[in-house]
Amino acid sequence: MAFAQTDEIQVYDANIAEQGKLNLMLHNNFTPDGQKTPAFPGGVESNKALVGVAEWAYGVTDWFELGLYVPLYSFSQNDGATYNGLKLRWLFVRPHSADHTFFYGVNFEFSINQPQWDPRRFTSEVRPIVGWHLKPAEGAHWKPVDIIINPIMDTAYVGGVKSLDFAPAMRVAYNLSDKWAVAAEEYADYGPLRQIYSAGRQSHQIWAVMDHNSKLINIEAGVGFGLTSASDKVTLKLMISRDLN
Repeated sequence: MAFAQTDEIQVYDANIAEQGKLNLMLHNNFTPDGQKTPAFPGGVESNKALVGVAEWAYGVTDWFELGLYVPLYSFSQNDGATYNGLKLRWLFVRPHSADHTFFYGVNFEFSINQPQWDPRRFTSEVRPIVGWHLKPAEGAHWKPVDIIINPIMDTAYVGGVKSLDFAPAMRVAYNLSDKWAVAAEEYADYGPLRQIYSAGRQSHQIWAVMDHNSKLINIEAGVGFGLTSASDKVTLKLMISRDLN
C-alpha cells in the first residue's frame, strides 16, 4: 500500500507563474468516506480527514518555476490537527505552453516528512508532463479540448530504479470558454516497478472537476470516487490561487 495520502490532487499542465510573479495556491482535500485504517502504524487516517497545503510559486524565467509547499497540515480523527512537513519544487516547462498544441515539462519535488505523514523522512517525486491543446477546425461547433498525462514516479531513495512507485495522473478537459472548463481526471497508484500491485491493492480514483479563472482568483473544485477497495471511496478537493504581485 502507498504509505501516505496526498496533499495535492492536481494534474500539471505546464503553465507556470509569469517571470517575476509570486503565486499562492491553497490546496484543501476532504475525504468524507475513506480508508478507516492508516496506511502504516501511527499514520494519518484518511476517513473524514481534511488535508491541505499552501503552495508558493515564483516564476524565475519563462521556462522555470520554483515552488515551496508549507505548511502541509491535516485534521484527522486519529491524530487531530498536525503539521506534516514541507516540500520544495523545481518545474521546467516548454515556454508559453498555453500557446502551443503540444506541450511538455518535468517537475521535481523533494519532501521532508513528519512521522505521521510518511515513515520515511525524505521522499521525492519526478513528474513528467505531456499534453495537447486541441483546437477545433474553423467552422466546427466543439470547444477546445486539453489532454494531459503526468506519469509520476515517487521514490524514497532506497532500492534503486525498480523501487520507484508508479502513480500516474491524467486529465481530459473541455473548455467552455476562456474562464470555464469541465474535466475528467484519474489518479492511480500501481505500486513499485519491481512488483506492481495486484488489481485489488492498486489505488484508482476517477474525478469530475470544474475550473473557473478570473483576474482576481482561480478556482478548481472536484469530487473523486474510488474504483478499488484500496482507494478512498469519496474525496472532495478545492484549489484557490492568485498572483500576489
